[in-house]
Amino acid sequence: MLIEIKYNTLLSILQDFDKNVFAILQSVKAQEEGKQNGSGSGSNRSQAHPRTPATKPNETDARRKQSQPAHYQYNRYDQEKFQRKEGTEEFKIDTMGTYHGMPLKSVTEGASARKAAVPTPTPQPAPIPRPVAVPQVKQPTKRTSRTPIIIIPASTTSLISLYNAKDLLQDLKFLTTAEKKAQGARRDNEVLLQRRKDASQGGQTTVPYRVIDTPNKLQPQDWDRVVAVFVQGPAWQFKGWPWLLSDGSPVDIFAKIRAFHLKYDDLSLDNNVTKWDVQVLNISRSKRHLDRATLIKFWQSLDKYMVKHKANLRF
Repeated sequence: MLIEIKYNTLLSILQDFDKNVFAILQSVKAQEEGKQNGSGSGSNRSQAHPRTPATKPNETDARRKQSQPAHYQYNRYDQEKFQRKEGTEEFKIDTMGTYHGMPLKSVTEGASARKAAVPTPTPQPAPIPRPVAVPQVKQPTKRTSRTPIIIIPASTTSLISLYNAKDLLQDLKFLTTAEKKAQGARRDNEVLLQRRKDASQGGQTTVPYRVIDTPNKLQPQDWDRVVAVFVQGPAWQFKGWPWLLSDGSPVDIFAKIRAFHLKYDDLSLDNNVTKWDVQVLNISRSKRHLDRATLIKFWQSLDKYMVKHKANLRF
């Protein structure tokens, strides 16, 4: 024999309470209707208001169960289908978000703070390349020469030339250009002579002098070292020189450079030389013992000029 055990649930308790209340309401209603009809006969009351036969409790419960919908059984996982995104829109909650990899400050301040914390990237100006400092190699400064320069005529008729300049100015003896050629001497582009100064001239020293006959090859800075010029006579000798006047006169040149004129003592003086500030040096054709005295006068005159005007040079 099977025994059915009935467990009371919240629904069954409410259903039983509903049945009891319904019965009470029916009884109260019947009493109220009887009072309204007065004290009439029982037959009339029975005929006017026939009594509704009491319904069996089992039949009432069955009919009520059929009219009511089936009870929904609770399931904790069914709530997910009732979730709607609209329920979180009011609070601006991102249900799909995550805090993974975020600092604690961003989590505690909320999504609005996180958005504000991310600044809008501003375009950065292109970096200006800095100039690379290239080590400058110090160029060796060119040493300024202090060697004096003497200019002589390039004419073959001049008594002084690059053939015999060293004999005249260094050895203090005169040899003609023809004699030097006969000896097999070769003409150089320039001559570097060594002037020997004895004790009476400031001690036993040797001073170099540069002798040239092509002044057009001089650089502008070289003209400051030109200390003497041997004048032949014609003015065209000074063509292209600095300090030349517009009429071709070299008088200003002689104000800046010491001028000399070398000639034989038996010849007349050139007309131009007589008008210019030029020191004349006379050479004998046959008396070679007089050459030294004449050429010493040249050096004495040049030394006086250099002391006054070219003290920066070596002499």
